[in-house]
Amino acid sequence: MRITVEKKKRRLTLTADDGTTLFSCPAALGAAPEGPKGAAGDGRTPEGNYFVCLKKAGKYGPALGVSYPNEEDARRAGAEEALIACIRDRAAKGLRPPWGTALGGEIYIHGGGADRDWTAGCIALSDQDAETLYALVPAGTPITILP
Repeated sequence: MRITVEKKKRRLTLTADDGTTLFSCPAALGAAPEGPKGAAGDGRTPEGNYFVCLKKAGKYGPALGVSYPNEEDARRAGAEEALIACIRDRAAKGLRPPWGTALGGEIYIHGGGADRDWTAGCIALSDQDAETLYALVPAGTPITILP
């Protein structure tokens, strides 16, 4: 199973391993949706390959944590090797990366509405779609976020 977010189309799709679409819905992005996320507070939604690093109930209902930043994000931002090594180690263990860095973090797929780009970098769905996706997806599910 895999989650794919197509930023340009504002669409989230959940597919089975054989490519069959299991679920698809509209998605909203960060307030500055063009380009990959590079720093805390830039309002951008990440681009790249991630995984669901945690599941929790949050401010906008059921939420899936996105494992941003990944090693590639950290290298692109010029992060120190110690941080890159920490991100790599945590990813290998299926854990969330450090979120209190200059790269930003705490990127979720959550509810709150998909009618406009409004988040600080998260992927927002309708509340009903967020509940449906949350019920279908286990932690560790791969996430690909495309431009």
